[in-house]
Amino acid sequence: MEPKEMLKYVDHTQLKAFATWADIQKLCEEALEFHTASVCIPPCYIRRVHDAYGDKINICTVVGFPLGYSVTEAKLAEVRQALADGANEIDMVVNISDVKNGDFDKVEQEIAALKKAVGDKILKVIIETCYLTQEEKIALCKAVTNAGADFIKTSTGFGTGGATLEDIRLFKEHIGPKVRMKAAGGVKTVDDLEAFISEGCARIGTSSAISLIKNQMGGDY
Repeated sequence: MEPKEMLKYVDHTQLKAFATWADIQKLCEEALEFHTASVCIPPCYIRRVHDAYGDKINICTVVGFPLGYSVTEAKLAEVRQALADGANEIDMVVNISDVKNGDFDKVEQEIAALKKAVGDKILKVIIETCYLTQEEKIALCKAVTNAGADFIKTSTGFGTGGATLEDIRLFKEHIGPKVRMKAAGGVKTVDDLEAFISEGCARIGTSSAISLIKNQMGGDY
């Protein structure tokens, strides 16, 4: 795959706690220039980006981020406000405490509730693989599928580890046919991008894809 084609898979991301409006503007201008799938931004900037760029930018944001242990009603409130402000895609974090307690029915119910609120927009479910056993990952693949979410996503990028090809291969074995995959966290090279896309990821969450590909291609971009 041509390096610049990979950018069509990228959720161009800026989620640092100290992200300024100048940072977000730079992200959006890069996304427009290089045709990324979306920008993934903090909820507090959704309305401002929507007002500045309108439908030229596909806005993704995060809910229950990055720890996931907000109660469902709080996550639903976040979803409703994000949609009202102009977001098209929601990346939610599961309640990892519920996962560790083995309460997968509750996890599934929460995902289903958020998907109902999201409606025909996209819901991605971050399961934060770095904290999970193999059995928990498999159980979450089933929960995400049963709840009707659009994507399963590996990581927040704020945990102790990020995406691995092994986890993507595990997802492929256990998710339903309508669930797509997003790798995030630790995607740091062009080779990483290509490898995750080749394994079937429909999205890659990273802040560095554009700089990596510009550096590789030099003046040829």
